[in-house]
Amino acid sequence: MSNVPNIAFVSLGCPKALVDSEHIITRLRAEGYEMGDSFEKADLIIINTCGFIDRAIQESLDTIEEAIERNGKVIVTGCLGAKDDHLKEQFPELLALSGPQAADEVLKAVHEHLPPSHDPLTSLVPPQGIKLTPRHYAYLKISEGCNHHCTFCIIPSMRGPLVSRPVGDIMQEAQTLADAGVKELLIVAQDTAAYGVDVKYQSSFWNGQPIKTHIQTLAEQLGELGIWIRLHYVYPYPHVDKLVELMAEGKILPYLDVPFQHASPRILKAMKRPANTENVIARVKKWRSICPDISIRSTFITGFPGETDREFDELLDFIDTASLDRVGSFAYSAVEGAAANDLDNPVPEEIKQERQEILMETQAEISANRLDRLIDSQQTVLLDHIDTENIIGRTRGDAPEVDGTVVIDSSEELSQRHKVGDFVEVTVTSADEHDLYAEIND
Repeated sequence: MSNVPNIAFVSLGCPKALVDSEHIITRLRAEGYEMGDSFEKADLIIINTCGFIDRAIQESLDTIEEAIERNGKVIVTGCLGAKDDHLKEQFPELLALSGPQAADEVLKAVHEHLPPSHDPLTSLVPPQGIKLTPRHYAYLKISEGCNHHCTFCIIPSMRGPLVSRPVGDIMQEAQTLADAGVKELLIVAQDTAAYGVDVKYQSSFWNGQPIKTHIQTLAEQLGELGIWIRLHYVYPYPHVDKLVELMAEGKILPYLDVPFQHASPRILKAMKRPANTENVIARVKKWRSICPDISIRSTFITGFPGETDREFDELLDFIDTASLDRVGSFAYSAVEGAAANDLDNPVPEEIKQERQEILMETQAEISANRLDRLIDSQQTVLLDHIDTENIIGRTRGDAPEVDGTVVIDSSEELSQRHKVGDFVEVTVTSADEHDLYAEIND
């Protein structure tokens, strides 16, 4: 029987939280802790929670309750932990409680309740650290916090203002991941395009050379690694046009994840978001003129307080006119602490949900039309899954988990010839609302 202390780790929420989890797990493994997923076999359980919307909060609360019932020794961290008075009252048996970006506090609590076993054989970790994603892609977080005060969001109150990581640190991590075989880096932050604002774009150093702390410069440097670089959570600042130019040059993937949130000027103003819809449409057209192959993804909120039928129709008109490639949507969730909760005329829950369904039905037709244009085209695909029936991959225009896939008929011979993480060239043969179907080129 092993004397190595075993910790079960549950990571909930967004990719930024996933990166936090990876950092904590890497440090625990470096100290000799064994990581698992069995609540019953674990000596202790750590739960990295999400506290952004009601559905995520409930998932976190259910997970905490289950962990306490099945084990009893539970440490909670993450965004929900920032609301610590409520959790302490609801779960007084928790061993420790901390907010987001609290690796030191989590490690301190683990050391107190489950001292490490210092075995040099179990203390070894790979240079890239412990990752919770497949080996061929990884999330790379470039900053913490956010300087915006969107009324539907409580992230700044939980994660604080923008704090950019030094360019050299980011590039060292990126280089290490690339050297370890990672084929795709997904660049994440609360506000990726604001990278460097907090330090006034001062220069840092990488490989002995000064590099400006700016998203364009960082993207250029990442593009030199020879792997896929995908940008997420990009606020539509004017300098984003320069990023699209890098996409057109093939330096980074032609993919832009821009959370527009709505299209009604009044609703956007109430959200404290950019409110010029005509300007947004013009920007989308400009991005496509600079880089015709660009895939644009966005997210929208339905049922924001005070949203009228007419304003929802404005959103549908925008969706139709912009013809975005990928869209996600959320029914407004009255997260505790969000300023929008104090606005007049809350939208009934059933109407929020109905509007979300209508929006996604509208987008499904748009998505199908945009994917139809790719039939008979040649595409480079990164393989995510292989068995004898299907090979599943993604094009440059598809991020893992949130976008579509490319489905390829497989066979015993094909499944042995290729492996997950390979790039293959395919011909698209058909498409539906979300996915492409293709054959591997001989």
